[in-house]
Amino acid sequence: MARVTVWNEYRHERESDAVADVYPDGIHAVVADALEEAGHEVRTATLDEGPDHGLTEEVVADTDVLTWWGHAAHDEVRDEVVDRVHERVLDGMGLLVLHSAHYSKIFKRLMGTSCSLKWREAAETERLWAVEPGHPIADGIGEYVELDETEMYGERFDVPAPDTLVFTSWFAGGEVFRSGCCYRRGNGRVFYFRPGHETYPIYHDDDVRQVLRNAVAWAEPGDGPTPDFGNADPIEEIDTDDDRTVH
Repeated sequence: MARVTVWNEYRHERESDAVADVYPDGIHAVVADALEEAGHEVRTATLDEGPDHGLTEEVVADTDVLTWWGHAAHDEVRDEVVDRVHERVLDGMGLLVLHSAHYSKIFKRLMGTSCSLKWREAAETERLWAVEPGHPIADGIGEYVELDETEMYGERFDVPAPDTLVFTSWFAGGEVFRSGCCYRRGNGRVFYFRPGHETYPIYHDDDVRQVLRNAVAWAEPGDGPTPDFGNADPIEEIDTDDDRTVH
């Protein structure tokens, strides 16, 4: 089982009755509950937990998979914390980027693009199609998941082409969206998952919770070899005397 840190901005839940009605203890509590059901060792952290937003060096070093939900305060995340998370992802930590965290500093840095998109808040139906049904993140999910009320995200989604696209969404208003995108950055695995607006009970949905559990299992670091970088001694016996080098 993975050591998971569930990070949440945790502002809307404290400032809006409409959000608090859906997530009285915060979005992070509901996500953490879904992951604990699978036996993962879960801790939570939020934006206002000290200068490191709950993501101290010790916490990040002790995390196998980090989940990230943010919306209104992306710019308040300190760059030093983003640097810390970025380095850990490259070293092998998994990262699940949820819904409006597409605009988070860490996701934009890992993607190298604006991560912009179309959006509309109209409580419309979404069908989340499993376009790669054999992928482990889609395990136990039907051909599609229907969510009665969601916020629309529409193409173009300004991200690099995913290594694997697991889910594509269709919305009642006509738009489509790449909603489940897998990436590898360094030794780490990154999964962007679109569903999860704060005023709709999406993280209470059984299929969405199953996707979150599957994604953590997929993103968890493996036991592969640690690569060496830099100047290397030869494995076979060769003549390494070359006076043309400038290093």
